[in-house]
Amino acid sequence: MFVIIGIAVVLIAIIVGFTIAGGQLLLLLQWAEFMIIVGTGIGSMLIMSTPSMLKKIIGAIPNLFKNHSITKQDYLELLKSFNDLFLISQRDGLLSIEAHIESPEKSKVLSVNKKFIENKFAVNFFCDTMKIMLSGAIPGHELESLIDKEIETFEIESKPIPATITKIADSLPGIGIVAAVLGIIVTMSSIDEGAVAVGHHVAAALVGTFLGVLLSYGFVNPIATNIEHDIESKIRYLETIKVCIVAYAKGNPPIIAVEMARRTIFSDLRPTFSELENFIRGKKHTDG
Repeated sequence: MFVIIGIAVVLIAIIVGFTIAGGQLLLLLQWAEFMIIVGTGIGSMLIMSTPSMLKKIIGAIPNLFKNHSITKQDYLELLKSFNDLFLISQRDGLLSIEAHIESPEKSKVLSVNKKFIENKFAVNFFCDTMKIMLSGAIPGHELESLIDKEIETFEIESKPIPATITKIADSLPGIGIVAAVLGIIVTMSSIDEGAVAVGHHVAAALVGTFLGVLLSYGFVNPIATNIEHDIESKIRYLETIKVCIVAYAKGNPPIIAVEMARRTIFSDLRPTFSELENFIRGKKHTDG
């Protein structure tokens, strides 16, 4: 939602500001300049990216317009579901939760947490780790090291996505200058057509520089930053899951495990001890 609002604000600010200054909006519709800049930008991305990276970049763009942010409510539901699952394990033995781990979408404990179930990577991350615990004894420190490796791999795999988009954004002002130079070449070849024609060609050339800078700093760079923040949020979500699993694997009671996990959550989303305790007891939390 905020991405759409941000795009609208940028466009409205430019259109209104240009109109107030006495500009004619039709002068900005220089499709040749736009084609040069966007086409060269896409070509540059094809040159610098592998097929798998291109697939990830294309897949990341639609997520900008989806409400996929993790809220305090989502964290409360996550910790409560883990607390309930670990309580079953503590009461009936570790093997008693095998059905919940094998089919989390059918589990009456885990399926309640919709944001968790919809996150296939997080589900596999949790369930695969729990399957290792179910298969036999594994020291807590080795389990923690194993989980850290998976989080590290996820981070290494994800970080090049915004980095690549940022490089494209950084190149756009330069590409805009290329488009402007091409426009000047056209202008010089038309210099005998009179002042009006020359002025039109110069204006078209300057639009190339304008579009390159606008696309870079008004759209593409902010998109890269948004994706970067989203990756950080996902990594923190995985860290919270990790701490909860490891704490329980080391012999801590479920309530202590979820409390240790609670303290890994970013401060603006972290529920208080009382909020978590009340939510686990069945008192609904409404502040998302």
